[in-house]
Amino acid sequence: MNSGTSPELVKLKAAIEHWQDPYAQAPLSQVADVQIEAAAQGPDICITWRYPIRGVRAQLEPQIADFIATQIGDGAFRLACEFEVSATKPGNPVPAMGGIKNIIAVASGKGGVGKSTTAVNLALALSQAGARVGLLDADIYGPSQPVMVGVPEGTRPEVVDGKAFKPILALGLQTMSIGYLVTESTPMVWRGPMVSGALQQLLTQTLWDALDYLIIDLPPGTGDIQLTLSQKVPVSGAVIVTTPQDIALLDARKGIEMFGKVNVPVLGIVENMSIHICSQCGHQEAIFGEGGGERIASDYHTRVLGRLPLAMRIREQADGGKPTAYAEPDSEIGRIYAALAASVGGELAKRAAQGAPAGPKINVTG
Repeated sequence: MNSGTSPELVKLKAAIEHWQDPYAQAPLSQVADVQIEAAAQGPDICITWRYPIRGVRAQLEPQIADFIATQIGDGAFRLACEFEVSATKPGNPVPAMGGIKNIIAVASGKGGVGKSTTAVNLALALSQAGARVGLLDADIYGPSQPVMVGVPEGTRPEVVDGKAFKPILALGLQTMSIGYLVTESTPMVWRGPMVSGALQQLLTQTLWDALDYLIIDLPPGTGDIQLTLSQKVPVSGAVIVTTPQDIALLDARKGIEMFGKVNVPVLGIVENMSIHICSQCGHQEAIFGEGGGERIASDYHTRVLGRLPLAMRIREQADGGKPTAYAEPDSEIGRIYAALAASVGGELAKRAAQGAPAGPKINVTG
C-alpha cells in the first residue's frame, strides 16, 4: 500500500488483516500479506497467503470477498488471491536442509490408525493445492508408500555419481522409500542403529528438488526412528494421527509427549475413522467413540486439524495406488483432505511469521 493512501484504505487494510483465517485459525496478518492500491473503480486488493490455497480457494475467496464487501458497503473493489509458501524454522536445534522449506512428520502412537494413508493423502492434497511436495517413507520395517502411490514393484531410483538417489516421481510427488531398494517380500531384520542410519541416508542422500513440504511417514510408536528424526532432522512440526478409541488416544499422548521433549512442535491432531456412515441408509455412528481428539487437543493446547470418516473408499483407493486426494479431490472426502492440507499449511505459516524466511512467490490463476 502506498504511503500516501487515504485513511479510509488504511482502515480497510487493518480490518482485512484482523479477519480470521478459517484454516489457520488466526488473524489474516499472521498468515498472509495484504496490499491495497487506490483505483478509479474502487480499491485493488491483493492478498498473498503464505501457504498453498488452491485446494480451498473455492471456499476461502468468497468468504474474504464477503467480508471486504461488508467493510466497503456499496462500493466496488477488485480482489486478487495469491500464495507463496513460507519456510519455517525447525522446532529442534538442527540446521535447515537446503532445498526443503518445511519438513512435516506424520506420526502415531500405535499402528492401525491410518497414519500412512493420512500421510500420503496429506502430501497429495498439498500438491493439489499448488505446492512442491516430497514424500519420504520412513517406515523401514513396513514400507507401504510405493504401493499407495502406484509405483510398480521392482522400480528402482536412479543413482547419481554412485552416492545419491533421484526421487521417484509419482502422482506429482517426489518420493523415496526403502521399499524401492528391496523386494516386497524382503524382511528388514535390522537393529535400531541400522534402521536409524537407513533413515538418514534416505533423507540426506536423496536429491530433493526445491520442495515446499517434505512429508515424512514415520513408523508407529516412539522408538529409534522417531528419536533420530527428532534429533538429527530439521523438523518443522509433527501431525499426530489417532482414532477416537481410548487405547489409541493413550498412545497418541505418548507421541505428543515425545515430540515435546525434543522440541518439535505438534501442529495438531488428525482424528481418523471418526465416524462411520452406513452406505445403505446414511446412518452415522461413532463406532470408535467420539470427542477423543478434542480432549487431547485441549490437554496439549493444540487443535484438531481434521476428522476423516471410516470409509471403504479411502482404503480401496490407497490400496489401488491412487489415494482419494488424487483420485477424487472434489469428493466430500477429497475436500476434507484439502481442508486438512490448508490447516497444516496455515499452522506452519503462523510459525514462519515468527521470523523464518519466505520462499519464492507462486501466482495462482484460474
